[in-house]
Amino acid sequence: MGKNNNKKGILFACTTAALWGFLALAIKFATQYIPPSSIIWVRFSIAFLMLGMFLGFRQPAQLKILLRPPFLLIMAALCLSFNYLGYAMGIDIISPAGAQVIIQMGPMLLAVGGVFFFKEQLSNVQLLGFGVVSIGFFLFYRHQITALFVGQEETFLLGALWVVGAAITWAVYALFQKQLVRTYPPQQLNLFLYGLPTLLYIPVVEFNSLIALDGFGWLLMLFLGLNTLVAYGCLSEALKYTEANKVSVIITLNPVITFAVLALMQFYELQWLDVPKMDLSTAYSGLVILLGVAMVVGSPKKKSA
Repeated sequence: MGKNNNKKGILFACTTAALWGFLALAIKFATQYIPPSSIIWVRFSIAFLMLGMFLGFRQPAQLKILLRPPFLLIMAALCLSFNYLGYAMGIDIISPAGAQVIIQMGPMLLAVGGVFFFKEQLSNVQLLGFGVVSIGFFLFYRHQITALFVGQEETFLLGALWVVGAAITWAVYALFQKQLVRTYPPQQLNLFLYGLPTLLYIPVVEFNSLIALDGFGWLLMLFLGLNTLVAYGCLSEALKYTEANKVSVIITLNPVITFAVLALMQFYELQWLDVPKMDLSTAYSGLVILLGVAMVVGSPKKKSA
């Protein structure tokens, strides 16, 4: 895999992380307008329509995948569908911060899958980098980790199981996608990945709430759809151009980006959302995570013996 392709993959993965960092805030705003299940449908349907129109004009032959998708793609789409549902259900039961802790299992499982299924080899520096990232996340989420075990155990267990399921199915989706991009164009795959969930979620959409949206609400929905379209589009390209372990560690930065935006809101005393308290230790742990990511991404690939 050439250096230029590797740089492309890293850039695409960074774009996904940045977009997902803002996504959490946009979804929080959106829940003031429509329920989570409808938000999921809007994200998939807008992404599907826009990508479908683009491919229809530019490369109409790629639309054939909607009629004859490979079995692995169907499974990937089902996994992605459950990922959205599982995370939404879990975050409704436990705190968003707690859900963010657990959902990081997804990227970590992707990294492990890259090593076992795609024979990606990690250098000693990269292994150390993953350790540094893990320490950084423990420090970053130490208050949330403690809070996870406060309250009713049964309630927490149910919410945690939903999020764990979401993390596992996301990792399976990403590994399937990593295999599929070897044969199919990434955006052709994404067209089906957006299309099947759009159909599956129709029964749970509250269309009355969509009809009642005002101009700002529709702009917010459009942003969510575009965010999904571009973020998952870049993720597919990243998986095509670079190793899964590098993609996985880069996209774990998205909660750090979310907290950075919240810190700016706290600094400027913006009252748009409830901003959690953050101190210098939050910033230090974020820097530790960035250091670990740099070690994984910047280290040269281990050469085969």
